[in-house]
Amino acid sequence: MEPPRKRRRVRLFGSSLTGLLIAVPAIALFAIFSWWPILRGLVISFQKTNLIETSWVGIENFQRVLADPLLGTALANTALYAVLALLIGFPVPIFFAVVLAEMRRSRQISSVLVFLPTVIPPVVSILLWKVFFDPSERGLFNTVLGVFGIDPLPWLQSPSTAMLSIVLVATWGAFGSTAIIYLATLLSIDTQLYEAAEIDGAGIFRRIWHITLPQMRGTILLLLLLQLIGTFQVFTEPFLLTGGGPNNSTVTLLMLIYRYAFIYGNFGEAAALSLMLAVGLSIFAAVYLWLSRKWSKR
Repeated sequence: MEPPRKRRRVRLFGSSLTGLLIAVPAIALFAIFSWWPILRGLVISFQKTNLIETSWVGIENFQRVLADPLLGTALANTALYAVLALLIGFPVPIFFAVVLAEMRRSRQISSVLVFLPTVIPPVVSILLWKVFFDPSERGLFNTVLGVFGIDPLPWLQSPSTAMLSIVLVATWGAFGSTAIIYLATLLSIDTQLYEAAEIDGAGIFRRIWHITLPQMRGTILLLLLLQLIGTFQVFTEPFLLTGGGPNNSTVTLLMLIYRYAFIYGNFGEAAALSLMLAVGLSIFAAVYLWLSRKWSKR
């Protein structure tokens, strides 16, 4: 008869082997569709290729990308978009989450309405917004401005308003899912904290500042990081709304990558800029996480 320790060891080995065999298909699919494209892109960044003819050029692709005067424009536009998205888009889901948390009877239907923009396909919603931004007097937004005696605005046709218009569209499409995450965090906060604060005479703003925001700090820091990374990868909104215009005022880094690959036909330069963007975002994320952990320990 086998000793109990040996039988336990065989049982653990068998369960581990079974778990490994179950995970093999998922690991294989992840490697094929995630890691292989990354490694392939890394190789292409050192080649001059249109996916038909290929030649090894070393770091020449990186030198050409860095010498492109449009790179500075795309970087500045992307940074402007990130700042505007942070100032406008970041507080909006927090505000709606706090409002939903204060609701009792209509919280479910209100949550559905807040989440609804996320359900609409992005291309459909963006094209609808493009109709709303019609620069003529017939446009929805210009019609509203006309009621107050304001002249029509060239929303997407002017460099001064195009980027702001794109930020509004992106904020509308993304705030719903983020608000639901914040709402889940808010509902997990111990209600006794608010009751104690009310007994001490704290008003709603003091309760939000001293209880709500500190309890949501971890979620806020994480979603802030994800939003910043996402803003530097914006593509769909400027591509469909403005195509990078007017006068390249809304060209972003991902749009520049798209142009390198599908307009200029040089996938090597596109891969090189993609690699530089990935490295830059990785460094930023590492520094951000280090600073957030250091701040959280205080």
